[in-house]
Amino acid sequence: MRRKKYLLLLLFLLTLIPASLISQTIIGDVISLDYNKPKTYEIGGVTVSGVKYLDKNVLIMISGLTVGDQISIPGDAITKSVNKLWDQGLFDDVKIYATNVQGNKIFLEIYLQERPRLSKFRINGLKKSDVDNLRDEIKLTRGDVVTENLLMRTKNIITRYFTKKGFLAVEVDITEEPDTTRRNEVTLAIDVKKNKKVKIQEINVHGNEQFTATRVRSLLKNTKEKGSFKVINYSDSLVAGILRGTFKLSPYEVFDNVVKWGENYANPRIFKSSKYVESDYSEDKMKLLGKYNEMGFRDAQIVKDSVYLVDNHNIGIDIYLDEGLQYYFGDLNWVGNTKYSDEQLNSILRIEKGEVYNRSNMETNLFFNPNGFDVSSLYMDDGYLFFNVQPVEVRVEGDTIDMELRVYEGIQARISKVGVKGNNRTNDYVILREIRSKPGQLFNRSAIIRTQRELAQMQYFNPEKLGLDYNPNPADGSVDLTFLVEEASADQIELSGGWGYGRIIGTLSLRLANFSIKNFFKKEAWHPFPSGDGQQLTISFQTYGRGYWSAGFSFIEPWLGGKKANALTLVYYYSQYSNADRIKKYDPLYFSVRNHRTEVGITHRLKWPDDFFSIYTGVGLEFYNLQNFSAMFPVGSGTGNFYNFNLNLALRRNSTDNWIYPRSGSDITLGLKLTPPWSLLGNKDYQSSDESEKYRWIEYHKWKLNAAFYQRIVGDLVLSAKIRFGFLGYYNSDIGATYFERYFLGGDGLSGYNNYDGREIVSMRGYTNNSITAEYSYNTDIGGTIYDRFSIELRYPITLNPSATIYALGFIEAGNCWDNFKTFNPFNTYKSAGLGLRFYLPIFGMLGLDWGYGFDEVPGKPSAHGGHFHFSINNSID
Repeated sequence: MRRKKYLLLLLFLLTLIPASLISQTIIGDVISLDYNKPKTYEIGGVTVSGVKYLDKNVLIMISGLTVGDQISIPGDAITKSVNKLWDQGLFDDVKIYATNVQGNKIFLEIYLQERPRLSKFRINGLKKSDVDNLRDEIKLTRGDVVTENLLMRTKNIITRYFTKKGFLAVEVDITEEPDTTRRNEVTLAIDVKKNKKVKIQEINVHGNEQFTATRVRSLLKNTKEKGSFKVINYSDSLVAGILRGTFKLSPYEVFDNVVKWGENYANPRIFKSSKYVESDYSEDKMKLLGKYNEMGFRDAQIVKDSVYLVDNHNIGIDIYLDEGLQYYFGDLNWVGNTKYSDEQLNSILRIEKGEVYNRSNMETNLFFNPNGFDVSSLYMDDGYLFFNVQPVEVRVEGDTIDMELRVYEGIQARISKVGVKGNNRTNDYVILREIRSKPGQLFNRSAIIRTQRELAQMQYFNPEKLGLDYNPNPADGSVDLTFLVEEASADQIELSGGWGYGRIIGTLSLRLANFSIKNFFKKEAWHPFPSGDGQQLTISFQTYGRGYWSAGFSFIEPWLGGKKANALTLVYYYSQYSNADRIKKYDPLYFSVRNHRTEVGITHRLKWPDDFFSIYTGVGLEFYNLQNFSAMFPVGSGTGNFYNFNLNLALRRNSTDNWIYPRSGSDITLGLKLTPPWSLLGNKDYQSSDESEKYRWIEYHKWKLNAAFYQRIVGDLVLSAKIRFGFLGYYNSDIGATYFERYFLGGDGLSGYNNYDGREIVSMRGYTNNSITAEYSYNTDIGGTIYDRFSIELRYPITLNPSATIYALGFIEAGNCWDNFKTFNPFNTYKSAGLGLRFYLPIFGMLGLDWGYGFDEVPGKPSAHGGHFHFSINNSID
């Protein structure tokens, strides 16, 4: 009996459910309701009240209540209408009234209370850069309806933004604050707490057979376990490879081993932390599969992976691999080639039957090989612009894949028009004369690549933004080329002052790299200087108090005559050094050195052995006037006039890809500077002559070798190796080596008041300026006649923006300076190592700051070695 009572109570409650569902439907005030006998009405009218911003007709349409429809009251029609309006998420309250009943017609009013709208919002707890980025991401605007969906979407966007950055524990709290100045509007206070980035405690690899788990982890370049990267563990293969290449006398094998080691283990971000960044992890997974593909595992896949919390600050990653089979190349058949034979194409493709299947390597040798020749270059360098080749897998049997290389040669294309775009300062003809692709010539891809290098070397344009637009016309076999450039200021000005060497130092230098001398007298061309013709003008002035001052002028016309790349160089330089700041001119202790130097030279571009070569021929005349300057010579009064008439020859090959931050290529210069052998032209007894007479007509032959090699290791990480060698020889043993033009090694390489004798100052970090000279000359300070210096640098850019290029470097150096060949020993060198930064600012040029530590003590100069900072200007440390 009791159970029966409970069932009846339950049925009674169930009958009340419809009434609760329409609790927001106020009908009973106008008509009486009988839930046992519903009555049918025709809707006579529907109105909407309570809304301010929404369209009432649209709201009526959403409700589903249409004039003329038949509805039952009580019934579910009103309930469904209420639910439809609630589902919009725009209202805090929904009610439907029956305002009037006329016969069987009922008139309804829908009352709606709108949700508040957004007045403004603020983000708390973050730095300005993150706030600015999030404002762009969440896209909240004034007037937005503040719905639950809007709040949730905003929270999810902020959470996702920081999750991608590795902040997996980010907390977001959004509070609605009424805006007291605006009705039904609120301010959103978005409080964000990033918390610490989570770190990767462990990376577990499953299913790997060909690669060890350690190898797989090393291939995840930007996703690292805590403390998992120990480069020493992998250096044995590097050392073995370098020794093998050294014993074979093969520098290419040495470089190849360094590159492979760098790609596998020495990513430039080797000091990257173990913080988890979702985008980096996704990229690393793709690169991991790419590495498998290069090893022939073309079906390799990551079956699944998971990222899980180990604790509040650490995560773990599980990676499940299916390596699949290792495949090999089978038959490779060329189809459609008529210009070149299969043998010729195979010699460039460099793939043999039975090799590990590496599609990436095959496509590199087909389409674009930055380190060598490829099939596309073979065709495109002969005008076949429309050439295409499609490698197709035609048969897979076991672990062997047969390839068919389907060639479309097309017709040869000739260049119709050549133009340039983006130069708002440099005249068109200055650029066009450097372009190697001319109208009427066959299209040549190598010529275009070489042109872009030449444009970069001009130093007028941003080398990172050089581009090409080409408009081919297959119908007539022509193509229009437009070279895209972005002007970058190359003019430089230096204005500095300070205190050094016990005196006031002042420098003023102006270098105009894109000058126009023909517009010099045109007032409208001065903004601020006449420019656009590619000429270089440099004016400089330097003073070290009253005791020293110098002034110089140089002018370069890169295309003398305008038709051939023969560069004319004009140089004039004057300096004066004395102790006039301390002693009057008539004092017996007064000394002075005056130097006039002028040179005229021509640089001619060569086409043999290749067109990276150039040769410089210059004729110079220098005049020295010495008064009581016995410091110049070990013996003698140090008074007289001395003349240096010389011929300067330099053969140079420069194939670097970028003059600011080279990543590949080399720059090698072999130079010879010589005077006539004056002492051999007469019968004068120079053995008994005094110093002033012996050296009146300075004579020597001076040889130099400067070589720099650049090799990209991985990404923008670059290895640079440099060699410098100089030798100052003589014609007559009775005279010996001149005391002019000698070598001084050590320091920053900057010349100053002490460059009064034509000396060549060679930098060497870790030692003080000019501290390494010939042994017997420490007290007399007259320099050496032979030197060498070897440098190795590892460089990595911080920014390659042309308006402020910055890169960091680490270096090791070795070098020495000797008086003659008898004491010359290339293995007896002073050694140093250190770190440095380079800053390229267009208006100042290349600035450098290095710290070097010299390991070897210089005899007689206890403070010369050790730790030293060096400041350099325009590659004075080179």
